[in-house]
Amino acid sequence: MNEVSTRPWSRPHDWAEVVIGVVAALSPLWLSTSTAAMWTMIVLGALIALDGLASLAMPGMVYGEGIQIVLGVLMFLAPWVIGYTEFNGASWTSWVAGVLVVIAGAVAMPVAQAAHRMAGSH
Repeated sequence: MNEVSTRPWSRPHDWAEVVIGVVAALSPLWLSTSTAAMWTMIVLGALIALDGLASLAMPGMVYGEGIQIVLGVLMFLAPWVIGYTEFNGASWTSWVAGVLVVIAGAVAMPVAQAAHRMAGSH
């Protein structure tokens, strides 16, 4: 495990989560959405970005990556559950963001576990 992945503010997958969350949260500015779709994307996007920031600040916080995966799944399912599949741009943004967040969270999980173990050994 390299030092970069244990230092705060240094993990690229957590930065990716922040960027994906911000893009999802802001996407109703340029996409056609319903009110429900807009608020779903804003809230889930903001939660994804905030959890990414928390993971960046505390690299050994393993449960943050689990939360990120759950948020990604929720983002992916949102067009069907909330009922905005007729808005193609919003739906595709949710689906792509959801998949990317799940991938980033899954990739970050072993890194966070290793950082957690290293923090405990000091």
